[in-house]
Amino acid sequence: MQAISQSKNLSDFYKYNPVIEHRVDEIFNSLNDAERVAQMLVTSAGELGKPEATVIKLAQENKIGGVVFLKGTKENHKKLIDSLNAISVSKNQIPLLYSIDAEPSLYNGRLKGTAPLMNTIDIKTEAQSDSIARIINKELLEIGFRQNFAPVADVSPGNEAIKNRSFGDDKNKVVALSKQFIQTTQEQGVIATAKHFPGHGLVSGDTHKKSVYIDGDLQEVDVYPPLIDAGVLSIMMAHITIRNNAKYDTQGLPSSCSRKIVTGLLKEELGFKGLIITDALNIMKAVTIIDNAPLIASKAGNDMLLMPIDETETIDTILAEMQQDSAYKKQVYQSVKKIIRVKLFLGLL
Repeated sequence: MQAISQSKNLSDFYKYNPVIEHRVDEIFNSLNDAERVAQMLVTSAGELGKPEATVIKLAQENKIGGVVFLKGTKENHKKLIDSLNAISVSKNQIPLLYSIDAEPSLYNGRLKGTAPLMNTIDIKTEAQSDSIARIINKELLEIGFRQNFAPVADVSPGNEAIKNRSFGDDKNKVVALSKQFIQTTQEQGVIATAKHFPGHGLVSGDTHKKSVYIDGDLQEVDVYPPLIDAGVLSIMMAHITIRNNAKYDTQGLPSSCSRKIVTGLLKEELGFKGLIITDALNIMKAVTIIDNAPLIASKAGNDMLLMPIDETETIDTILAEMQQDSAYKKQVYQSVKKIIRVKLFLGLL
């Protein structure tokens, strides 16, 4: 076990290793189905997240696998992470995975009191992308964050939701700067997350406020194969609906809830074997208008469900569906094993 726990080399995540496969199975087999499903759920904390008492209760009841931290100070984030870690230890639970939207443009808002950083749109070279990622990683690791929901790989600064969060409208530049950010982040032991698949840059509107459409061709998908080849460990799905596209029309569902996009396009066509996470399921109108969105997103092929409105209800709904559908149950098990595996590589277990 020593070699696993000391491994900071996330690039080995995709390599077959019989010792690790055995350890993943051992941990997986020690859990019941409710505890397994809980590994897929990521709740929210911080000033814009759920109340601290709620997050602590969810951890004590073993109903979450991770926590995304929204706006707050480094001190407050660290304090809550320490409290949650103490719960995992005292109850002998799988440690939580802590994540944050520390993309350059959002970093100072998410971690109040940090030294000002340039916006993503102002990063022009791979050297700058590398050095900004290093500054961010240093802070994240000190606090206890091991997953960064960055970089934004959307092409264009013009979108209402993306604005200065993109590397720009030159596709080659977006790929090169995203790839550098991912490699630097993961070399330092933090999971990088390319977002928002299949592309949020060249659409009009903001999925926080309404359904937003890719009308016709998927113009941004070809950003992703080079990032997958570069070993990105996590990809976030956009709540973007696709229409007027014979092959990829999502029939009114957001991409995050479409099996055609999550499983068909991202997993099968592009061959992505890392963690797939939804965008927020609680505040974005494009998805809150759908009944049972967390279950539908899980059935579509997402491994991690970000900020479901009600964690207990989400677990119960998924468990009920697993009893009805053996293929779905198998898929959930694959997602959970992937999450356990990544926690092993992070040295959390």
